[in-house]
Amino acid sequence: MSSRKTIDPSGFSCPLPLSDHPLVLMAHGGGGRLMNQLIEKMLGPALSSPLLDQRHDGAVFEAGNARLALTTDSYVVRPLFFPGGDIGKLAVNGTVNDLAMCGARPLYLSLGLILEEGLPMDTLWRVVQSIRDTAAAAGVQIVTGDTKVVDRGKGDGIYINTSGVGVVANSVSVLPANVRPGDALVLSGDLGRHGVAIMNAREELGLESDIETDSQPLAGLVRQLLDAEVEIRCLRDLTRGGLASALVEIAESTGLHLEIDESRIAVREDVRGACEILGLDPIYIANEGRFVAFVSAASARTAVDVLTAGQQEGGAAVIGTVSEAGPPGVTLKSRIGVDRIVDMLSGEQLPRIC
Repeated sequence: MSSRKTIDPSGFSCPLPLSDHPLVLMAHGGGGRLMNQLIEKMLGPALSSPLLDQRHDGAVFEAGNARLALTTDSYVVRPLFFPGGDIGKLAVNGTVNDLAMCGARPLYLSLGLILEEGLPMDTLWRVVQSIRDTAAAAGVQIVTGDTKVVDRGKGDGIYINTSGVGVVANSVSVLPANVRPGDALVLSGDLGRHGVAIMNAREELGLESDIETDSQPLAGLVRQLLDAEVEIRCLRDLTRGGLASALVEIAESTGLHLEIDESRIAVREDVRGACEILGLDPIYIANEGRFVAFVSAASARTAVDVLTAGQQEGGAAVIGTVSEAGPPGVTLKSRIGVDRIVDMLSGEQLPRIC
């Protein structure tokens, strides 16, 4: 790639090398090192603001007497329908969950649909019904939206953008900057089902197991943690890039070292078997209904009890701690007792998973 730089009218010099061709990014989603560098070195510096610089799942700000959270996300999953879910369910739950990671009670969503010419109307209707039903289950309303149609072959069926608004209690402060040494890392459940379900449906692998996406709204679980007076420092849902990328992002943004224990991380046996066959690492696989909570050590047991009681699936556990020892980063103790450094992937294990 060329090292040529461009300068916009404000004088911001792009810190990343630019290709001489219009297309400068590979077709990967977020969660990998490339996307992280794009955000940290180009988008972040160019668009810097006090709220954006917090590097959170959404922005929390005051509006009159209220504290609001705002987030947005886009969904380009392929295939559109997969075991346990579809692109409409992901679009609602994903945005609801980003608001929940800010400690907010989700209230309203916008809906942007980009439809490809020739999309069957029954396909669109299935997605719309899923959006309606998922929003009702999550307790949010679709209050505004937009629809565009692009040429045949240019849109892969449907792309969806959703933005969400929620309200944050004055006593709640959930931010990466709040993480401190001694805090416990609590994982809300088992890992890997969403990514494996997508891969199985996309590639028609024929895995003899009923692996479904874990997609679900998380705001209720977060509310239960807050009601139980768990001292929550930070929350992060484990979407693109999985647990590993979420932890690396937190470690790098806080300058702290995180230590996790692989033996405490729940992975269903059928998911683990599929990962072994496919050569995938469960800690990097995307989830759509799982999060990690950074909580005070004194609150860790309560957090696990609340999460275990609040959902049918098991797997909630304390998986590690925050330490000042060592450089900023993440260390994993393997099942055989060997420590290894956890980093972001250079690309994506599974592109187009949400």
